[in-house]
Amino acid sequence: MNIVLHGINLQKEFIPFIEQLIDLLKNRGIRIFFTESFSKSFKKPHTKVTEANVITSMEEIKDMDFALSVGGDGTLLDTVIQVGRMETPIVGINTGRMGFLATVAKENIQKAINDLLEGKYSLESRTLVSLESSKPVFNGMNFALNEFTIHKRDTSSMIIVHTYINGQYLNSYWADGLIVATPTGSTGYSLSCGGPLITPGAKNFVITPVSPHNLNVRPIIVSDESVISFQIEGRSEKFLISLDSRSTAIDATVELKLKKADFSAMLVKFYGYSYFDTLRQKLNWGFDMRN
Repeated sequence: MNIVLHGINLQKEFIPFIEQLIDLLKNRGIRIFFTESFSKSFKKPHTKVTEANVITSMEEIKDMDFALSVGGDGTLLDTVIQVGRMETPIVGINTGRMGFLATVAKENIQKAINDLLEGKYSLESRTLVSLESSKPVFNGMNFALNEFTIHKRDTSSMIIVHTYINGQYLNSYWADGLIVATPTGSTGYSLSCGGPLITPGAKNFVITPVSPHNLNVRPIIVSDESVISFQIEGRSEKFLISLDSRSTAIDATVELKLKKADFSAMLVKFYGYSYFDTLRQKLNWGFDMRN
């Protein structure tokens, strides 16, 4: 079995857990690979230098049985970019804070690896958004697990985002920006802007304005079979568009269309995992601060 480890800017206090993870894999006869960013972060003076092959291209990912994301939810989002169309199953080892996506606590690494190797898990297919633009952006990595965002740049003036669903006019959003989130992304930026929670299996997108000028403009849920297109106006010559944590500047002449990607992110979920348990724990539902 081949397993690739991916992480970004690994913190010193988590190194012992990562060394434990690598030892567990080695003892089970797993061939270990590192992504370039993981290799650079891990091979520092405060770590035990571990020999592992370094993957330098996405093509090499196709030979991997699993990808282990070591970090928080942001690292897992980046792991989805590393995997791309290969749909390699991703295991999220959580060394971050929230852990909506990276659900394996660092204290449970040994059990998680045992369950993984014994097949005690399920695969959860998560929808991705795919961006089409009239000019090349994001170096061809034009997909995201959480959300696509249009945002104002370098000005206090709001922007106008004319939005269409399957060619039909929806609305002109006067706002700081506009978010189109997947069900996975509904617990992220969209939620902080007043968007609803959507369960992972729902076949929907949610369009959420960022600080809209008109307070009666609310988020709207649309089918993920929709093609959503945009025209942007504003006083600034440039605007920001983002796919998860990756951003780039464009001008108003760039045509943008968003739709569901023709491939998915495959997340490993171990038996006993519950999405609703995660919601309650991370959002403190039912928590009484008086007790």
